[in-house]
Amino acid sequence: MGKNINSDEIVLLFDYYSTDSRDLQESFRKAGYDCPVVVIEEDGFLPDGVLSVFGYFLGSFENGTHIPGRPRYFNQIEVPEYWEISGTNTSGRVHDLGRERGRIFYAEPKHKRLVRVVDWLDDRGVVRSSDHYNRYGALYARTIFNARGQKVNRTYFSAAGREIIMENYVTGDVILNEGEQVLLFHTKTEFVIYFLKKTGYDRKRLFFNSLSTPFFVSQRLDRTKKQDILFWQEPVRDEIPGNMRIILDGSQTRTGRIMVQKGHAYRRLRKLGASPEIVQKLGFVYSFQRENQGRPEALICTNSDHIEHCSKLAEALPQLHFHIAALTEMSSRLLSMERYENVTLYPCVKRSVLDKLFDGCDFYFDINHEAEIVSAVRRAFLHNQLIVAFQGTIHSQDYVAEEHIYDAEAVDRMIGDVEQCIREPELLQRHLRMQRDAALTETTEAYRRF
Repeated sequence: MGKNINSDEIVLLFDYYSTDSRDLQESFRKAGYDCPVVVIEEDGFLPDGVLSVFGYFLGSFENGTHIPGRPRYFNQIEVPEYWEISGTNTSGRVHDLGRERGRIFYAEPKHKRLVRVVDWLDDRGVVRSSDHYNRYGALYARTIFNARGQKVNRTYFSAAGREIIMENYVTGDVILNEGEQVLLFHTKTEFVIYFLKKTGYDRKRLFFNSLSTPFFVSQRLDRTKKQDILFWQEPVRDEIPGNMRIILDGSQTRTGRIMVQKGHAYRRLRKLGASPEIVQKLGFVYSFQRENQGRPEALICTNSDHIEHCSKLAEALPQLHFHIAALTEMSSRLLSMERYENVTLYPCVKRSVLDKLFDGCDFYFDINHEAEIVSAVRRAFLHNQLIVAFQGTIHSQDYVAEEHIYDAEAVDRMIGDVEQCIREPELLQRHLRMQRDAALTETTEAYRRF
């Protein structure tokens, strides 16, 4: 690390506002830095204080006329008369008699059924266009596909419905209607650089988390100093990514360091021979919301009745109370778990109840098959719950120590380890520290020197 940095010196530049992007922003915020956060791709539901490159040119939707002013519920999209809209807690559908005409995709959290994208299908079931809605319920973009379902272009609209930007996925061009001017950019990189110069952010250091457009932007800006930093948040496979090698070789780039934010990726890069002077590890800064105390309780979140060794765990750990929550109704198979005195079920769980469960439980069992709901593993981690999982059920390994992941055949060892943590509170705290170390949790001090 170097000297203390100033918020005015840097801008965080992301391709998308992912969970890792949000965590990086929060880590800087907790370290005392209120730096600008720029996301290249607009998704319609960016939080306040996060600026998108595309959204910047569209203007405000907050007080637009003929705009709902709030996200659209799944059954509020406009369809021809007699077409039917249906929905579950994960997605929606549009049908014309027996033929599927549209697919509705929700914003997170999905169980609220707020519309993010609607795909429209042709008679062969191929997607031909997508309507993109934002948190004000406005149609802010439309993507067009060819007959093979490949993206051709996307048009972005202002609150008044005026076409502002057209991105051509075939040629790579971006056309911007700005006032009376029509500006042509031959690449998305050129478009982003125009935005940075217009906002004055081109004079700042770029802290970015992608080797695609943000990296290309860094390469194109003034290279007199190696001042930019790549925060690597992705896995590393059999070899070092090509663009990363450019940074490691020190050639044609002003990016001088790579801060790896995942333990497994850091270990892999070091094994592949990445320079320790350039490649360093730096996790996220987390605030853990509770101290583990009182009667031991465990949480399982699932929308499936396929929970690995559920009955055996309930029988073998009678001193541990299991809370099993689902956003949907529960099957008779899962409802039969109520025969155990130490099991409580929560079908169609309310958000307020779920919040209390995350606040109150000591363990999280990531043992449900099929999809994860409510980002449960991450939430359990942030609530200082000890997370245990099976190899075949784990949903988010970034937050789980390897020592807490078991083969399904080793369920007795899982039971024994949990039992021991219940008997010895100091051991439980030691395992929680092991979990935090595996996730590369970091102090705020580490973010104050770059």
